[in-house]
Amino acid sequence: GPCTECCCSSGKETDKDAGNTKKKENGDKSFVPKIFFGTRTHKQISQITRELKRTAYAGVPMTILSSRDYTCIHPSVSTSGSSRNEMCVELLEGKHGKSCLYYHAVHKLGEHHALQAAHGMYQAWDIEDLVRLGKKLRACPYFAARELMVGADIVFCPYNYLLDPQIRESMEINLKGQVVILDEAHNIEDCARESVSYSVTESQLRAAREELDSMVNSNIRQKDHEPLRAVCCSLT
Repeated sequence: GPCTECCCSSGKETDKDAGNTKKKENGDKSFVPKIFFGTRTHKQISQITRELKRTAYAGVPMTILSSRDYTCIHPSVSTSGSSRNEMCVELLEGKHGKSCLYYHAVHKLGEHHALQAAHGMYQAWDIEDLVRLGKKLRACPYFAARELMVGADIVFCPYNYLLDPQIRESMEINLKGQVVILDEAHNIEDCARESVSYSVTESQLRAAREELDSMVNSNIRQKDHEPLRAVCCSLT
């Protein structure tokens, strides 16, 4: 018989049910949160996606966020060492009259069904799979992975993509209302510290002190520059 503990026994609907009904009547989709899965290294992401393939959720839309170090396939940029980001930006802006043909072909990789069709089956993929497919289609895996985030149910990425506010902003990651899973979370403290830390060399400190000396000697905002000079002196 009908239950007596909930609203279905009396034919009434709760406010929540009514709200969902209104959403359906208006054609709006109810909000489904994404799962952001953060790991310490890219190698761990490979292990996790390999395990995902063995589950019933192997075919869910997913993406992996990573740096250009792992996903850039442009012949010049990918072999440039530490200046990959700067070279990529210059190509996208067309500073030297050149552009990136791989970036303009992102749409070939930017759809989940295209990835699944390329694999021949519905399954989770790894960054290496995306790079191989990108080379085959001559399309940029780096920006494709970012586009796939829009429709993804699961987003895999290193810790700093979730912890560092600058990276979150540049990658357009919005964690509000989403599910966040941090693998081996005991490493979070070190990662958070690194996100707000930077290194400076002794030569950089000496150069800064010399510049501050000239500013103070020229009577340019002495009250501001003298304390900064004192900090540089104390550090050196």
